[in-house]
Amino acid sequence: MRRLSFLLFLFCLLGVGAAGAQSASFTIAQHGHQVGTASFTFTPAQQGYSSASVVHVTMQGLNYALSKTERLTPANHLKHVELSATINGSAVTVVVTPGNGKVLLNTSANGQNTTTDLPPHAASVFLPDFDPGALQTLLALAMEQNSRDLWAIIPKGKASVVPVQLATYADLHGTLNGKPVTVHHLEATIRIANQGEKTELFSGPENQLLQAELPQEGFALVRKGFVLQPPSKAPSPPPQPQTPPTQQPPQS
Repeated sequence: MRRLSFLLFLFCLLGVGAAGAQSASFTIAQHGHQVGTASFTFTPAQQGYSSASVVHVTMQGLNYALSKTERLTPANHLKHVELSATINGSAVTVVVTPGNGKVLLNTSANGQNTTTDLPPHAASVFLPDFDPGALQTLLALAMEQNSRDLWAIIPKGKASVVPVQLATYADLHGTLNGKPVTVHHLEATIRIANQGEKTELFSGPENQLLQAELPQEGFALVRKGFVLQPPSKAPSPPPQPQTPPTQQPPQS
């Protein structure tokens, strides 16, 4: 009986590892117009998972590139993060190391190095801008935690760790690579600087990230091959040229 239990436990571990291997590519759009691309990969690794994310955004006023690697426990808890990014030509690197009752965040930007000690929370996701891998980890943590006691490590500005609240809405519909798919709808509220930033998350039957409506004005991540039906938000129309007022003839 003990041997059978061990074999069942080993089978479950192998199943989790196989299910955890995934990759996806996304378009980044603003008001329905593509401005960038993003991708992530998750692969089983020794005592957990390895993940990697790549992001590129090129638009007026923003030239943003990100490369991130992470190590996660089997429960998707953070073990180590390395991030390199360029924002409008300025380079930034971030290294995150949990341990010894704190989360150590080392940042290098503009020729200066900063070390920040953050309080530890087991179910924390490291959340850079436009990162689909981070949002996929949030979905996985939400499943592990029954959507409770979730936290986000925000690296921009003065680094902080803030609570994440998830609300569940009715399922929607869509197509993935031309095939119908049931779409789960969540809303993540992340409290930054005493304000709640909301991200709409849309995931598939296997908890895979399909689309995210980001808190940045008009921005969305959309998995390649996915179409939400109907769209969650209609793209904003292009600005119309101003028509000068019609001159009225003087009255006699």
